[in-house]
This record gives sequence, structure tokens and C-alpha cells, in this order.
Amino acid sequence: MASVVSLSAAYMDKIKEMSMLSLICSCFNTQPRPTSLVQYEGVQAQTQSVNKRASGQAFEVYLEAPMDPSPDKPKSKAPLRKELSLEQLQQRLGAADQRRKSQEAAVLQQLAEKREHERAVLRKALEESRSFSRRAEEKLSHKLEVIKENREAHLNALKQRLQQKEAHAAQVRRNKEVQSDYSG
Repeated sequence: MASVVSLSAAYMDKIKEMSMLSLICSCFNTQPRPTSLVQYEGVQAQTQSVNKRASGQAFEVYLEAPMDPSPDKPKSKAPLRKELSLEQLQQRLGAADQRRKSQEAAVLQQLAEKREHERAVLRKALEESRSFSRRAEEKLSHKLEVIKENREAHLNALKQRLQQKEAHAAQVRRNKEVQSDYSG
């Protein structure tokens, strides 16, 4: 982190070195600026113009790792891990095996619960389907019964009207016979 801060400081110093006049002049100058090398607190930064703009204002900054001038300064390394004994390795292996087994048991338990839930849902759906079929069959049989009763009632009413018409026709015939006997 400190090297990033020092690198950004070196970059800011490089920008401060360029005067406003050189920035303005570089806008009119079509020749790219030469490569410049800057050293700041052991960090070496190199700028190089890029020919993307005629003004030469596009440039790349190359940073090199800082040089350590003091050879007696200890270099920072990752702390060495101490070697574990066979017993410690076996304990860790056993603990890892226990964790794996408990995780497997938890996963198997979740799968069993999920399977049981799916079975319950299927059972309920089947029950509802059977109940719906039974209700639909009952409604249909009731409707057919009502239709049959209505048809029978209608036929009975037609028969009754027919009998009334026959009785009326017979009475009219009798009346005609009686009238013909009186007139005749």
C-alpha cells in the first residue's frame, strides 16, 4: 500500500514538474516528447509519449519496482509455517472427516425432508383430484336425475292433456249424437 502511495506521489511530482507554459507549448508542438526518466524515493518512473494525439499529450507511465539500497535490511517474507506432528495431522484429518460427515448428514436430511414434502404435495394433489372427480360425478348424476324427472313430468303432462283432449272430443261426439237424435 505504501508503494502505491509513493508511486502516485511520484506521478503527481512529474505533473508538477511540467509547467503550464510547456503544457500549452506542447499543444502546438506536433513532435512527440522524448522519453523521460524520473527517480522518486527509490521508485523509478518512466514516461513515454504515445502518438495518438498530435499534441503529444497522451503518454504512458511505466513504474519499476523500488530498489532497496540497504543490503542489511531484512527482506519481508511470509512467515514460515511450523511443521505439524503426525498426531496433530491426524487430529485435523479426523476433525475434517467429522465436518464432512456432519455436512453429508445435513444434506441427506434436507433431501429426505424435500422428498417427504414432495410426497405430501403429490398425496394432497391426488386427494384433491379424486375429490373433484367424485364431486363432478355426483353433480352429473344429480343433473341427469333432474333431467330425467323433468322429462317424465313433461311426458305425464302431455299424456294428461292428450287424455283431456280425448275426453273433450268424446264429449263433443256424444253431444253431436244427442243433437242428431233430437233433430232427427
